[in-house]
This record gives sequence, C-alpha cells and structure tokens, in this order.
Amino acid sequence: MKCQLNSAYWSSAITFFSFFLTWSFCYSLFPLWLNQTLALTGKETGVVFATNALAALIIMPVYGILQDRLGTGKQLLFMLGLLMAGVGPFFILIYQPLLTSFFIVGAIVGALYNALTFGAAVGTLEAYIERLGRQHDVEFGKARLWGSLGWACATFVAGVTFNINPKLNFVLASATGVGFILCLFWLPASTKTPRTKKKKVGVSDVLSLFSQSRFWRLSLYVMGVSCLYQIYDQQFPIYFSSLFPTPEEGNRFYGYLNSLQVFIEAGMMFIAPFIVNKIGPKNGLLLSGAIMALRMLASGVVADPVSISLVKLLHALELPILLVAIFKYIAVNFDTRLSATIYLIGFHVFTQVVTTLLSSVIGELYDDLGFADTYLLLGTVVTANLIFSFWILENNKPKNDVAARTTGGY
Repeated sequence: MKCQLNSAYWSSAITFFSFFLTWSFCYSLFPLWLNQTLALTGKETGVVFATNALAALIIMPVYGILQDRLGTGKQLLFMLGLLMAGVGPFFILIYQPLLTSFFIVGAIVGALYNALTFGAAVGTLEAYIERLGRQHDVEFGKARLWGSLGWACATFVAGVTFNINPKLNFVLASATGVGFILCLFWLPASTKTPRTKKKKVGVSDVLSLFSQSRFWRLSLYVMGVSCLYQIYDQQFPIYFSSLFPTPEEGNRFYGYLNSLQVFIEAGMMFIAPFIVNKIGPKNGLLLSGAIMALRMLASGVVADPVSISLVKLLHALELPILLVAIFKYIAVNFDTRLSATIYLIGFHVFTQVVTTLLSSVIGELYDDLGFADTYLLLGTVVTANLIFSFWILENNKPKNDVAARTTGGY
C-alpha cells in the first residue's frame, strides 16, 4: 500500500510539474511577447486574451463532459500531450507570422490552439488528478504544488532566455511537452471495480446543473471575483516591467520574482488543505477573494519596483487557497461524478465568459486611464462582489466521508 501511495503521489506530482513547465515557457511572459516582440497595443493585447477566452469557453464544456465519461481514462490527456509537444513549431512558424501580418486570423488560430492545449486543458488535468487522488488517498493540493514548482522553474529560466531570444522559450516548451507524454504512462490505473462503479455521466446529468441554485451561486462568485482578478492579471507583467529603468531589466526581474512567488505558492499548496479544512470551503473562497481584492487595490496605489514586487507575491497566498477551496466546495455541495464538469463549467468556463466580454474593454482602459486607475476601479468592483458572495455561497461543512477523501495525503 505504501509503495502504491508513493507511486500515485509522485506520478501525479511529476505530471503536474511537466504540464506547468510547458505552459510557463509559453505563457508566463506571453503579455511581454505580445507587447515588446510583436509591438501590440493594450487594446490589441486585450483582443488576443478575449479571443483565447472565447475559444476556451467553447472547448471547456466538451473537455469536462468527455473527461467525466472517461473517468480516469488517459485518452484525452495523451491528445493534450501531443499538442504540447507541438507548441514550439506552432508559435514560431504559425502564430507569430499570423499575428504580425494577419492579426485577426492569428488571434483566432492561436486562441484555438491555446484553448485545446492549455486554456481548457488545465482544468481537465486538475479535475483528473483530483479524481485519481480521491481513489488513491492522495491530497490534491500536495500534488498540485508540483505544478507551481514547474511554473516557477520555467519562469526563472524564461526571464533570462526571453532577453536572448523569445523563440528559445517555445523550443523548451516543446521539449517539456514530450516529457509530459512520458509521465502519463506512469499514472496509476483506477481502483474502481465494476461492482462499485456508478453509472456514467449523461447529458441530462450535466443539464440538471443549470437548474440548481447552488450552482449559480458558485458561478456568481467566480464571475464577480475570480474572473475580474484574472483579467487584472493578464497585462500585469507589462505594468510591472514599465516601473524599471529599462524593459529588459523589468523582464529579467519579473522572471526572478515570478519564480519566487510560485515557490512560495508551492509551499502554500502544501498547507492550504489544512487552512481550508479548518475554516470551511466557503470561508476558503472568501479568504482567497479578499487577497485578490487587496492585491488589485494595492497595485493601483504603489508605484515603485519594491512595493509592486511585494504586491505581486500576494498571488502566492491566494491561488492555493482558491484551488483547494473550490474542489472541496464542489465535493460537499455537488455530485462528485460531475466534479470535472462542475469545475470546468462553473469555474473555468464562466471565467472565460467574463474574460471574453471584458478583456478588450479593460485593455482599452489601460490605454486611456492608465494601469493604476484601472486597477483601483477593478479592485473596488471585486470588493463589492466579494461582500455579496458572503451572503450567497453555501456554508456546508465537509461530511466525515468527504473530509477523509480530501484531507488524506502523502
């Protein structure tokens, strides 16, 4: 049993590590690539993010339903691995030329590839590992921390290689994508037996979610708090680097700081389950939202490299609590057979809806009002939505069987 536990934990951990390595090499400095390498304006950058979000919005429900039907089958993950291995040639030979010569076409093509490979895929992978972890008594947060470590390691390197040649990051992304495919062979098989299997998820099960008020209450929190925070964070690297004497110095320092932030985030992933179990899933969501609002408001006030760096590090506290809290919230309040669908639709899909609608608008505000004033505006709206969420979210506590599944670990 101990050997099986070690295998289940470490295979999940390394799979997360390789996925986030690849994603970080492509996207940790993505806004800087659009702004400094391709010379896109704030509005154009917003259009790219909005298009990415729209594509993910379309693909996520399909991924969620498909993965719920597959259960712990790996077929979808292997498809993701092939796409990850091809990101280098795609970015260098297809995406960049299209964005510079045929912007709208490039934005659409890139959005589809991004959504299939990362934007819609990350939720699928997280839901898969969370479900596998419940079967093998592996705490999701303790496996997910390795994803944070992967992002940190890649960002540390990407901040340096970006100044040498941005294309190097995309080549490294393809190499780590191949590593992701190899990791999938190590993931353990399901422990479910035919006698204990529940019926497969059907379309009627998914549609029934939209008639549940608790599903919409969770979605309102996501759209009013988490989604706006995601939009705020999209072009933050551009603002951050602008506070340094030169863009190159800002890029390099952002890579170092982002690595430090994600290393802290990884440590928080380890202790976040204990925090959420202590205060409950609802309060975990509210706590993470309060940290988001604080970071957004503080970004509109401070204007020097040291202070903005400290504000950036708040993300390391917020994300682990949010991820752990939302999975535990789903486990307590919904049918766990639908966990992937609920997570992808209730969290990721609605995030993409708001991002699609507002990214270009917020990008234009950056051009017209400046970053600081826009951050204050966004932070104020998020604070108001957070107060509203206090009244609408369910306050259920984990049952003993749920707690046993979600607090166990390695």
